Amino acid sequence: MKKNQTWIVVLAAVVLGTAAGAGASTDAQVPVNETTLDNGMRLLLVERHDAPSVIGGWVAHVGSANEEAGVTGIAHLFEHMMFKGSKTIGTTDSAKELEIMGRLDAVRAEMEVEYSKMRDAKRRGNVEGSIYLPENRTPVLEKLSKKMKTLQDEQRQYIVKDEIDQIYTEMGASGMNAFTNQDMTTYFTTVPANKLELWFWMESERLMNPVFREFYSERDVVREERRMRVESNPTSKFEEQYDSMFWNASPYHHPVIGWPSDVESISRAQANQFFATYYAPNNLTVAIVGDFETDEVLTLAKKYFGRIPRGETPPPEVITEELPQILERRMVAEADANPSVQIRWRTVPFVNSDQHALDIMASILAGRTGRFYKTIVEEHKMATGEPYAYGRSMRLDGMFEVGAELAEGAPHQAVEEALLAEIATLKNELIPGDELQKVKNQSLANSYRRLQSNFFLMLQLLIYDAMGDWHYLNDASAAVQAVTAEDVMRVANTYFTSEGRNTLWYVRKDGTEEDPALATLDGQAKAMAKSMIAQISTETDAPRLEQALSQMQANMGQAPDDFKPALELVIARIQERLSQLEAGKGE
Repeated sequence: MKKNQTWIVVLAAVVLGTAAGAGASTDAQVPVNETTLDNGMRLLLVERHDAPSVIGGWVAHVGSANEEAGVTGIAHLFEHMMFKGSKTIGTTDSAKELEIMGRLDAVRAEMEVEYSKMRDAKRRGNVEGSIYLPENRTPVLEKLSKKMKTLQDEQRQYIVKDEIDQIYTEMGASGMNAFTNQDMTTYFTTVPANKLELWFWMESERLMNPVFREFYSERDVVREERRMRVESNPTSKFEEQYDSMFWNASPYHHPVIGWPSDVESISRAQANQFFATYYAPNNLTVAIVGDFETDEVLTLAKKYFGRIPRGETPPPEVITEELPQILERRMVAEADANPSVQIRWRTVPFVNSDQHALDIMASILAGRTGRFYKTIVEEHKMATGEPYAYGRSMRLDGMFEVGAELAEGAPHQAVEEALLAEIATLKNELIPGDELQKVKNQSLANSYRRLQSNFFLMLQLLIYDAMGDWHYLNDASAAVQAVTAEDVMRVANTYFTSEGRNTLWYVRKDGTEEDPALATLDGQAKAMAKSMIAQISTETDAPRLEQALSQMQANMGQAPDDFKPALELVIARIQERLSQLEAGKGE
């Protein structure tokens, strides 16, 4: 992501997944013009002349699921590298820079020879901890590290820092950002309508003539990002272990940010090969929403994007499939967090029609009007806040998770059994018609709201296209409306088996107390706020915080009502953190 991290994208991803049927209403279709250029790049265009601006984005159909062992984290690293500029952007002397980068590669190759020796020494028990720790450097590595630093300092003389952002900002653009997940890497920017040609030139330039400057130092940035957001987070390190327990053969097994040893060792040669394979135009989809004329945009697309050559080697298909789970798996984590129970099952990929019944099932169970809340919170008083249920259908596979935070003194086992009892009811009893229709009506309302924002519409087009079919935007609501009570009972019995369960208990460390402000929030909104606040508390880059604050305040009106208190809390914590940094107390 631009400068590592901003949180509005996290909010957007959560908002898009808060309710079933994230498509248009059954009687309104979004008019999307789909075009494919000669080089294979696909365009999804939606004209909206309500404001003189355009939101343009593109998705590379590559995420962590496309990575091989030894280079995990490379998709996320590339998200960083795509903001480094091109042969004409971000430099005062491209030729001189490329010469220095070649020398850096040669020094790094010498270092890898030494690291290989250290790996062998570690296996023999002669090295403790990571071979990349400064205290474990051999004399050879110490000498080569100093040489690397000298060359990096020399290269910085020619670098124009953040010039892509500078050019966009000077031309009135805003919100330039990106995100990576298991299935995709997505980039987007909002520009004034009269600067649309600038957007085409800028985006085509960094795709056609990229320069992966500061590659080795940026690897260190990503490594530090992992330390801050995973290893120093009270629950993220356990969630990473839980994910790895849940996915076995599937490439979803490893984290998006990558394993530390892989991130430390990715070479620029590997990066060049990755780019040539996955950032070729035949593996990209562009979505543009806003104030433009389609004919003009198609002309610009052919002029700028059309000049990028098709990739020589088609991206390889991901063929490894998850094995059927034949026994229950359990994990207990002692953490600085409230006691809770999480239960997860494997379900279906995005393009599988069963996901609509699973979405209905999630809505029946979750929320303050859902069955979990009525039974576990109000009746038995075993949980606090709002127990949750959500499904996540991804490109290759899917999952469904339920969970609840425990009330004071409530046993984990009792809460787990209460969650499973509601699942069992859905297996054995049909949902009453009025309850089913209420959920469907909520789905339609949520779908309509998400389509009002050009940003969220653009984001949905790119996400759904990367997951398998952008037509979901227009087709999903009708499919949700067609779900029957029998469909919900069928999927409950098909996927929610005892041998397919994966259970995580969080046990609170002695002396740990919950943030009182978080205690007022519920469900996914609480989880989102907790994760963001943990990141904010360790952030030291004031401009990054200010950008996140600006974006969140600007998008406050687009958030669902049940997420607004969480967003207000996150905004307040960003402001507090900025005050700390200004006073010199947060460094």
